[in-house]
Amino acid sequence: MNEPQLPRRVVVAGSPNTGKTTLFNRLTGSRARIGNYPGVTVERRSGLLRASTKEGHAPIELVDLPGAYSLCARSPEEMVALSSILGLEDGHRPDAAVVVLDATQLARSLYIGVQLTELDVPCVFALNLVDEAGDRAPDAEALSRTLNAPVVATNARAGTGLDALVETLRESLQSPVEVPNLPVSYPPALLADVEAVLPAIPDSWSGSKRRNQGLALWALNSIGREDELVRVPDRLRSAVQACWEAAANEGRDLDAEISIARYAWLDTLSPPTHDSSRSRTQRVDAVLLHPVWGFALFLLLMLVIFQSLFAWSDPAIGAVEGAFTWLGDLARDLLPASVWTDLVTEGVLSGVGSVLVFLPQILLLFLFIGIMEDSGYMSRAAYLMDRIMRSIGLHGRAFVPMMSGFACAVPAIMATRTMERQRDRLLTMMVVPLMSCSARLPVYTLIIAALFPPSRLYGIFPVQGLLMVSMYLFSTLIALAAAAVLGRTVLRGRQVPFLMELPPYRLPTLGQVLLRMWERSRLFLTEAGSVILVCTILLWGLLSFPKIDPPPPSASAAEVATWQAVSLERSYGGQLGKGIEPVIAPLGFDWKIGVGLIGAFAAREVFVSTMGLVYGVGDGVDEASLPLREHMRREVHADGTPVYTPLMGLSLMVFFALACQCMSTLAVVRRETHSWRWPAFMMAYMTALAWVASFGVFQVGRLLGWG
Repeated sequence: MNEPQLPRRVVVAGSPNTGKTTLFNRLTGSRARIGNYPGVTVERRSGLLRASTKEGHAPIELVDLPGAYSLCARSPEEMVALSSILGLEDGHRPDAAVVVLDATQLARSLYIGVQLTELDVPCVFALNLVDEAGDRAPDAEALSRTLNAPVVATNARAGTGLDALVETLRESLQSPVEVPNLPVSYPPALLADVEAVLPAIPDSWSGSKRRNQGLALWALNSIGREDELVRVPDRLRSAVQACWEAAANEGRDLDAEISIARYAWLDTLSPPTHDSSRSRTQRVDAVLLHPVWGFALFLLLMLVIFQSLFAWSDPAIGAVEGAFTWLGDLARDLLPASVWTDLVTEGVLSGVGSVLVFLPQILLLFLFIGIMEDSGYMSRAAYLMDRIMRSIGLHGRAFVPMMSGFACAVPAIMATRTMERQRDRLLTMMVVPLMSCSARLPVYTLIIAALFPPSRLYGIFPVQGLLMVSMYLFSTLIALAAAAVLGRTVLRGRQVPFLMELPPYRLPTLGQVLLRMWERSRLFLTEAGSVILVCTILLWGLLSFPKIDPPPPSASAAEVATWQAVSLERSYGGQLGKGIEPVIAPLGFDWKIGVGLIGAFAAREVFVSTMGLVYGVGDGVDEASLPLREHMRREVHADGTPVYTPLMGLSLMVFFALACQCMSTLAVVRRETHSWRWPAFMMAYMTALAWVASFGVFQVGRLLGWG
């Protein structure tokens, strides 16, 4: 029996907007994410080439590299491409590379092919988007002779040319040829710098002379100037730094020397021609990128998205909540009364329900993001917002996640994947939860309705409406201020130029958008959801134990409500509420509010139902429940003074606006950062910020005689 052949590894490389991942999907059937601007695809995706397991052929494993204009890397995510090419992850260097070229912009998309050739990687070029290029498409055979490498014309969206590409790739793997030397002419001074860096190249990276020279060029182009690279030896970093310092003293720019030399040759391959499709794009951009009309249209689009995440998802959210309520009632009817039944209904089902209730918003958010990305509009939105975001240490791509944070921080944090720098993603994640999400709305509504009468300011402006708007404006300003502070302290970093390609407008591919929605929702449910479920069950245990004897079946509703309140007070959660009372008392809160704050860690809106249990008004309490509002209005201290005053209510709303009362948010930050360090930091700084702000509101208000 023949031994199974080991798969041959082939990397798929290309710049953004060339159809690289679409080609990868066609060749493997994988569901890799497609983006329309740099930084979208940051995970490594791999899959077996279809029909590569025929008899007599070794299987071919394709690895989809992050979309990049070059192999120059200054962040860990960009390092993924080079690591795969060098075999740093598992020591398995690729046997070849499929380089996807844009037939409409050959020189720009061929730049990464030049670098792969310099690293001694055999290449097969897929000349994609030939349908968009039309008569302007380069001749594949002539380009093949120039590059001295196989070139196949393809249309990944339509699936044409793929059979020829697969056959060419298989032939190249079976009969490898020497990688050609491309006629790129580097300045003598730069070549001297390459020679100076060569001895510092790690042995595990090195190979042929051509490969080592290519690595030296990569190092000179990538290392230094506050890069975020990992696994770069100190010796190599020092050698590059010495070359940069010497070049600076001579008035030389190594980056410019490298890129100018490469483009001097690349520009000879594709002389400039008039592009009517680009002209149409420019006419549309004259409106969409206009400083007035473009911004107005952008705000209108954001309003539609904002409204959809608030209102359009309500029926689906209600359906999810109704389904789990029905399941809980069914479980109570079918299962005998016991602690295990309580665990299933109040712990497991409630926990799963609290996870799935976010799914409609996640699906809607990624539907809109997918449409904007695939159509080419996302790049325009980032460009429009860059000036405002840059003033706080971020750039335009941070705006969309922050806006979507008004609906829910969970999908908003997941949307930070559209940002290529780790520092920018972390900074955005740290401030997104400060935006007033929809889960805070029930809390605001309850407090405003209970403690602020429906009066009008100056007889014109409704006080309740103004308070609601003020809370959203307050959270936005605090989020921007926090980004400015964190960006200059904890997450300080060099502000890089915001370089964004504005791709041509294209009709979104519905299948790819739907696949993206499914992928992101599946990741949320399987990874973040499992953490949320465990935390919810733990919270249920805190609020349910120790058990006290229940009232007899003949007990009245009032007696049952009293028993529920006493059970909660004596529970571990109630004891925790009493334990934290000295800490929250300066904010105007008592232990009952403390229990509500603990309950709100499952989800902010749980505060309302938890407070209902505290005051013995039963299950099913919501923000419109008159008995709960009346209980809050009538609650008094031992000296007869009211517990709940407008000042205390304002202090409580400020606390909720700033505190990180959401396990879902912490879980998804843990998932995105692969560390508990950042969720812990977020929890600490937001809690401290909430306490200080709430303390200031309450104590200053008392000094002014408002409470």
